[in-house]
Amino acid sequence: MKYAFITGATGDIGFAITEKLSEDGFEPILLSRTSDRLDNAISKLRNKYGNQFAKKIVCDVSDHEDVSKAFDQLDLENNKLSVLVNCAGISGGGITAEISPQTWQNVINVNLNGTYFVIHEVLTRKLMLSGGRIINIASTGGKQGVIYGTPYSASKHGVVGLTKSLGLELARNGSGVTVNAVCPGFVESDMAVRVREHYAKIWGTDKEETKRRVEERVPIGRYVEPNEVAEMVSYLASPLAGAVTAQALNVCGGLGNY
Repeated sequence: MKYAFITGATGDIGFAITEKLSEDGFEPILLSRTSDRLDNAISKLRNKYGNQFAKKIVCDVSDHEDVSKAFDQLDLENNKLSVLVNCAGISGGGITAEISPQTWQNVINVNLNGTYFVIHEVLTRKLMLSGGRIINIASTGGKQGVIYGTPYSASKHGVVGLTKSLGLELARNGSGVTVNAVCPGFVESDMAVRVREHYAKIWGTDKEETKRRVEERVPIGRYVEPNEVAEMVSYLASPLAGAVTAQALNVCGGLGNY
């Protein structure tokens, strides 16, 4: 059995990744803090793959104690994880002087600390299969500044740094485990809708004009689709990517080019 553990598995990007890895022959373990959305996601997968397919765990990745308890209940049936995908994340920003310390902490706790907490549990419990894959969903905002997005950009820069450092560490310990980040640009999703609403207030524009302005910034002239991010994850999870580690790879329509 090849297990893939996906955090944030009920969001648009997370579920697209879950579906793609399922198609690739992995049995997914879905983690989310929202029980109803987990049930809905599991139902969709089982309608396609059978009544016993997929596992679920309710957990808030920003809470280290909750993450530890989640792994206490994880049953891999004497197997290990082939793939870990850290996709849990939230947006957050605004005019920096108006951002509350609580907002800053929430974004950092979910996006950066949550990624670390999950990886830490997997490594300390020795749950990764030899030659396994750790894939963190970062952002082009983790390589370049995002206007009106200081907490989000800071958190994703942290994820990229964590990825590169850990990738180098594990490359030298003989585990064969690779660590990479996928950096989406603007992805059409529920989060994108919320971000556009936020920008619309700052810019004094309506939703349509806000979307047009955002798309103008993307060289291909459109938002990335969640399944396009999932395809990159699929590649990194495959044997073809065995020599790819400590990298942060963009899926952004040219928005970022380094």
